[in-house]
Amino acid sequence: KKAKRARIHTFIGTSPQHVVHITKTTNEEVLKRAVDSVKYAGNFCDDVEFSAMDATRTGFDYLCRVVEGVIAAGARTVDIPDSVGYTTPEEFAGLIRRLMNTVPNINKAVIAVHCHNDLGMATANSLAAVLAGARQVECTINGLGERAGNAALEEIVMSMKVRGDFYRLDTNINTKEIYKTSKLVTRLTGMPVQPNKSVVGENAFAHASGIHQDAILKHESTFGIMTPQSVGIPGHELVLTARSGKHALKHRLEYLGFKLQEKEVPEIYTKFLGIADKKKEVFDEDLIAIMQQGGKKGKDIYLLDYIFSATGTGMLPTATVRIRKGDTVLEGAATGDGPVDAVYKTINRLLKINARLLDYQIKAVTKGREAQGEVTVRVEKDGAEINGRGMSTDIIEASARAYLDALGKFEQTKKK
Repeated sequence: KKAKRARIHTFIGTSPQHVVHITKTTNEEVLKRAVDSVKYAGNFCDDVEFSAMDATRTGFDYLCRVVEGVIAAGARTVDIPDSVGYTTPEEFAGLIRRLMNTVPNINKAVIAVHCHNDLGMATANSLAAVLAGARQVECTINGLGERAGNAALEEIVMSMKVRGDFYRLDTNINTKEIYKTSKLVTRLTGMPVQPNKSVVGENAFAHASGIHQDAILKHESTFGIMTPQSVGIPGHELVLTARSGKHALKHRLEYLGFKLQEKEVPEIYTKFLGIADKKKEVFDEDLIAIMQQGGKKGKDIYLLDYIFSATGTGMLPTATVRIRKGDTVLEGAATGDGPVDAVYKTINRLLKINARLLDYQIKAVTKGREAQGEVTVRVEKDGAEINGRGMSTDIIEASARAYLDALGKFEQTKKK
């Protein structure tokens, strides 16, 4: 009710597969439910969207009846989803065009599309639909979504921006926030972006071929259709050290797009010095990692005070861990199948819990031999699953922080 742009989105499957196997009813009953749901939603919100789920496998005549019916019932936006990534660009554009030319009241609603990437054509299908008259594209950062994912927002937006001469439409999206948002989503979901992913992948603006490198040095346009800066990838990297002051740190963070209040600088500077003392040189990626770790230490349920691990050939891996929960300090040791397993068993013993590690991933998120490693874990406890993340130049420490982060989230969930 308090949303500035409130909308209720209703949907029902309209394909034979959905009508027969999911709703187990008839086309007429599905049509009635579609219309009734839009009318009911209209009692609470003026802006109602309806989706004909699995529209690309729905008979055309029946789809037209559904679209006409929900618009007459008050739907302002009608979504034509390719729910299983089945269609092709030419076919999908033809479907949208036929709907635009056939449904008598279609001018009273915005046509939206929602494409899945099962055959790798979600972005192409979405853009083809835009050319055919669709004016809303449902997409996701990094193309995340069910199964093979959805159309990627960054691909849709940059295609329309770079080829503005062709599409002649504008999304009004600030493209300089794309890269930062992509990194944030990766961090929050624990789902990394493949290096050769368009627009936001690590190699999206990298040139390895000698011929390409020579050409790009002569002029960017030879093998570049957009600049890294256009999607918010920082340029002109500045390396900071432990000798760098607060002003230099604040200036660089603001250049990277972070808005800081003066009272925030001391705490961030302390974190910066902690990294600088270990790494000697602090790169932009380190600064972004510091900021994306987010939250104050006081917000963490469990704080890691101390960790020691011992392992080697022919030696039983052992870990000693000291953690703090409020004013309570817990310390203990355990053995395991490896140093990380020993740490996790120690934590379980200290907290008297039976948590189980389901997934463990580690990656370097910064440059240099002393690069920061980010560990992402998925932990199961009492039948629930949750992700945790930890970062450090020490892999074992990062692993412990990730595990404690996940366990802390379980505690926060219980309190809610």
